[in-house]
Amino acid sequence: MANRLHRFLAGAGGRALVAVPLVGALAIGGYLLAEPESAQPVPQAAAPNPVGGGAVPAGPSTLRETAPVEAVTPAAAPNELDVWVAKLAGPLDIPPQALAAYATGELKLREERPDCHLTWVTLAGMGKAEHNHRGGSADGAIAAGRKLCDKGVDLNTGWWKAVGAYSATDGELFRQKALGNAQLYATLSLNPELATAPTTRATRFALDQIGLPYVWGGNGPDAGAAGFDCSGLTKAAYDSAGVELPRTADSQFRALGASAAEPSLGDLVFYGHGRIHHVGMYVGNGLMVNAPTEGQAIQLHSYRTRGDDYAGAARPR
Repeated sequence: MANRLHRFLAGAGGRALVAVPLVGALAIGGYLLAEPESAQPVPQAAAPNPVGGGAVPAGPSTLRETAPVEAVTPAAAPNELDVWVAKLAGPLDIPPQALAAYATGELKLREERPDCHLTWVTLAGMGKAEHNHRGGSADGAIAAGRKLCDKGVDLNTGWWKAVGAYSATDGELFRQKALGNAQLYATLSLNPELATAPTTRATRFALDQIGLPYVWGGNGPDAGAAGFDCSGLTKAAYDSAGVELPRTADSQFRALGASAAEPSLGDLVFYGHGRIHHVGMYVGNGLMVNAPTEGQAIQLHSYRTRGDDYAGAARPR
């Protein structure tokens, strides 16, 4: 028992445990559609041809961790879990109590349901989507984990369905927000030095807009619009990070240039042959935050699909 906390934190050069959602470019059962009258997104049947970004993600098909995870407080001080929390709570922007609770939830469910493959980044993504990490407690995280892992669920294959079913209302919106933030936490837990980078600050802004409606020419609620169009979202996101961009997708592309290299967190991904007609923001694991087209809400999409007109990625600086 005395070595279990050490095993939680050991491995991968002593870095924190992280579970990375790996997402295939597979369509799920629905897109987020914007409701015309209320301008609020509601889950609906999938549109056949999303614009410029591809299919909505199927959810994590695999959850990996960099270290085995079991823990109790070791006999010797300092408490390694407290050190781990202190190191990552700031970069992740998660209150220390909540972060410790998510780790504890994983540890408990690994004892009770090791075949569920629950990890702390899933609990953290759900905590952000549900209540912005307010009132995080170990008991609450354990209860959430038990609900998620109910009825023999294996999150390696059933993440998307289980997380959607967790929320009694707005299951589609909930799991989109949970997945996007879980991916951000996974990336930052491995690279906490990125927390203050403009790319991360812009990504946080973009993730917070998931669920707002697409509005052609829209610059967001702060500018008097109900939502954003694609380039309005990317411009507002980088404005929030102190980086100025031109307004349209084509002008952003021409100002930044583009690369065929694999994009990284916060990179802009462009679509179009000749003239660029669409842009999204990459969040990792093949996903982008996307303001797709009229009638749909801002949401996660796979950034590449077969036959797309992908033009490359660029990083605003």
